[in-house]
Amino acid sequence: MGIALIWCLALILIKWITSKRRGAISYDSSDQTALYIRMLANSEIEVSVSARNVRRLLSFQRYLRSSRFFRGITVPNSSNILDDDYNGQAKCMLEKVGNWNFDIFLFDRLTNGNSLVSLTFHLFNLHGLIEHFQLDTMKLRRFLVMVQEDYHSQNPYHNAVHAADVTQAMHCYLKEPKLSKSLTPWDVLLSLIAAATHDLDHPGVNQPFLIKTNHYLATLYKNTSVLENHHWRSAVGLLRESGLFAHMSLENRQLMESQIGDLILATDISQQNEYLSMFRSHLDRGDLCLENANHRHFILQMALKCADICNPCRTWELSKQWSEKVTEEFFHQGDIEKKYHLGVSPLCDRQTETIANIQIGFMTYLVEPLFGEWARFSNTRLSQTMLGHLGLNKASWKGVQREQAGSGDDVDPAFEEMDSDILPQEPRLS
Repeated sequence: MGIALIWCLALILIKWITSKRRGAISYDSSDQTALYIRMLANSEIEVSVSARNVRRLLSFQRYLRSSRFFRGITVPNSSNILDDDYNGQAKCMLEKVGNWNFDIFLFDRLTNGNSLVSLTFHLFNLHGLIEHFQLDTMKLRRFLVMVQEDYHSQNPYHNAVHAADVTQAMHCYLKEPKLSKSLTPWDVLLSLIAAATHDLDHPGVNQPFLIKTNHYLATLYKNTSVLENHHWRSAVGLLRESGLFAHMSLENRQLMESQIGDLILATDISQQNEYLSMFRSHLDRGDLCLENANHRHFILQMALKCADICNPCRTWELSKQWSEKVTEEFFHQGDIEKKYHLGVSPLCDRQTETIANIQIGFMTYLVEPLFGEWARFSNTRLSQTMLGHLGLNKASWKGVQREQAGSGDDVDPAFEEMDSDILPQEPRLS
């Protein structure tokens, strides 16, 4: 009787807080349109809504969903319960988690949608972080479950599978000779947490959309790295709520939160040229010293930037899927902008853009320059493999582009003039 009363009071509390809530990014997945309606509202009035209430609501919702699981009570149709055969296949895949051709889509299916939790927990164990930092495994799993739940599964691209993919890529980079012999357990810990949370609570729209719809986050962060600041602050909230590092000193916890923020903020694509210029200057001068903590931290920022946009450097089968997903998300934003007469953002108009055009431009102006410099820093088999896939994938998209031109589809003529000589060559792997 007492438990039933508590649950009733809990549901009433949730209903009351929800009625007070406006403009928050997290929203009921059954009503996507509600997000955009809230974004389009005059949010200057809504800034007064207590952020603490929003966080309490999210936390309590997560608690209601997961508390039974953490008490060991079997929940019918739980997404955490897997067939033994699937569990076995997932474990076999984790034995090869350091392979660049790791299929995160298959792994997500084998783990029944729990790829981020399963992969990140495994990597914490693989790198010896649980033992080194004396982490409570139940708190770690609870933290990872909360992280996974705060990604929006309805987003075609910016979801927990993308976060798992970036985390797996980050693991591959941490294994590179220059890094593996220099990084401390602290560096690895920060890297994996930042990778897993780098797009936390992403709404599926970009920063210009938030700014032009007067979203409260744009106001809060003064139109600067709006999403990245939100991802970081959301990650900090979950770290504190989970109590994962409660046994550490306050000074160390604050340092951790700050450095995780530095890593996540580096993924702001609008700051790409600044980071790339600093990276190139360091490489030109040859003054990077990985015994220097600041230099290591900068390299981890560059590594996370690479991991975040590494999709074109994967095999064609994986890269093509990611390309289709991110374009679907772009076009969905464009559809909303058209509906509300906001002016369609670049790359978001399905009537004038194509996947091939978007990908060729993305590879040419963002991916190739970044991974070219990364290969200068870490000229390894992995770097050459990534550049090889990048070149082949770009050539494949150019082939698609030519087919579309032949069928009368629109093709940006600027891309037709691109010199094929800039394509990286496929590496010869012995």
